[in-house]
Amino acid sequence: MELNVTTAPKTGTFQMQINPEIKEYLESIYAQTGLSLTDAVNVFLQQSINVGGLPFLASGQNEAYLKAKAASMLMAELQKGIDSAAGGVISEEEVSQLLSDDE
Repeated sequence: MELNVTTAPKTGTFQMQINPEIKEYLESIYAQTGLSLTDAVNVFLQQSINVGGLPFLASGQNEAYLKAKAASMLMAELQKGIDSAAGGVISEEEVSQLLSDDE
């Protein structure tokens, strides 16, 4: 079952207590990206659904974890490139032609 916070009917309610100064500060942060606080909470909820848990590592190890994950992703992409090149190297001109809108 695929859940989508954006398109799901809004028939339930959720209330929480928050310090008014923190609420105002968060609203100003999210407003810079065109989001309301409600929108930001919905983004958090959707991402939690997408990953099946917290959408970030809740630990003091966040920086090290994120660096390791980024390095792992980079190495996987580099390996894809190496594997792709094994089938034959493609020139910069050929890449430009592939990416061009001109037919």
